[in-house]
Amino acid sequence: MRNPWTRWSDRWRGLRDALLEPRVDDASLGAALREARARHPLPVVWLIGKTQSGKTSIIRALTGSGLAEIGNGFQPCTATTRLYDFPAEAPLVRFLDTRGLGEVAYDPSADIHYCESQAHLLLAVMKATDIRQDDVLEVLRQVRGRHPEWPLVIAQTGLHDAYPPDGEHPLPYPFEDDDWAEAVPVDLVRALRAQRDRLGVLPGEIPVRWVPIDLTLPEDGFEPSDYGLDALWQAIDGVSSLRLQALLRSDAGVRDAYARSAHPHIVGYAIAAAGVGAIPLVDLVGVPAIQAKMLQSLAALYGQDWDRRAILEFLGLLGTGIGVAYAARSAGRAVVKLIPVWGQTAGAIWGATASGATTYALGKAAGFHFNRRRRGLPADAEGVRRTFAEGFDNGAALLKDLVKSDRP
Repeated sequence: MRNPWTRWSDRWRGLRDALLEPRVDDASLGAALREARARHPLPVVWLIGKTQSGKTSIIRALTGSGLAEIGNGFQPCTATTRLYDFPAEAPLVRFLDTRGLGEVAYDPSADIHYCESQAHLLLAVMKATDIRQDDVLEVLRQVRGRHPEWPLVIAQTGLHDAYPPDGEHPLPYPFEDDDWAEAVPVDLVRALRAQRDRLGVLPGEIPVRWVPIDLTLPEDGFEPSDYGLDALWQAIDGVSSLRLQALLRSDAGVRDAYARSAHPHIVGYAIAAAGVGAIPLVDLVGVPAIQAKMLQSLAALYGQDWDRRAILEFLGLLGTGIGVAYAARSAGRAVVKLIPVWGQTAGAIWGATASGATTYALGKAAGFHFNRRRRGLPADAEGVRRTFAEGFDNGAALLKDLVKSDRP
């Protein structure tokens, strides 16, 4: 058995080489990402709704992506169904959008069959003031009839269209209370109830979660512009085990827009590293390549140079912090693999979790460093190492259950 500290040295050298001699688009990275995807299939959210119902706005709110980014990121998968993987390079989630519902001469049966074979969560979107939802409701009845166990969230959008002149959002958000109708404009109450009554009772033990939301642009003048978004997150987490909020939303209390945008990218690369980290030998090349690509992507996101000088500065700021994590990973795997049978499985789980946690920690530390550079502040070695240490613990907690549940 090789000395675990030698294995750490190999990994540290691999990351350093991958950063200083970047070949992040070579075959090793592509193979690593494919292997990670195979070990951790993407959760798929199937969006059903008419055109202009607000599906793209919901994706933008859940992912933090710009409307232009989403528009360019959608890829066709059938004649009238398209998919959007987010983040693009190391995806965490796939959105399926079935278009054309309610349009003349459109038969959705083929699209429904395709999406039905892919989805883990059904998210229907209906504009609150649009009473012509029969096609959408019929799809929901069919799907839940065949899959009564499927989680279903229905977002009722465009609430402000039913407000009186100069009306504002009812605050605090009232729709989680049984007597919500007392705090809501009467026309909106009628519209929301009409859609719910029209759907009726669906098969299945999991109740439908109805969530009124209003996602607007700042210039529209409604505050907050993401009205009901927290309720939508709670509904999604309440009916499914996908943990989308933990994967896509930034750490609690983070207000910086750059950090919020960086978080899902960091998690995506961490999960990819976890998928590769479970495989001995492959991880010696794959994990450093994934980490190098992540750091390059984060530098671009923060608008920072990522040349040899910047890389050496960051590695110097990390100091021994990354060494401890790498050493713990190598030693941990080496010890548990001495245990027959169980050790092979546990060693793989350890390697996967620690690879992902190290990647997560690197991303958080880089974000801390890039944010200081962006603001013109001096480098902070202590802050970088503290962020790395905290990130390792948080990343391990985030990835632990995921890695276990994905074992074959």
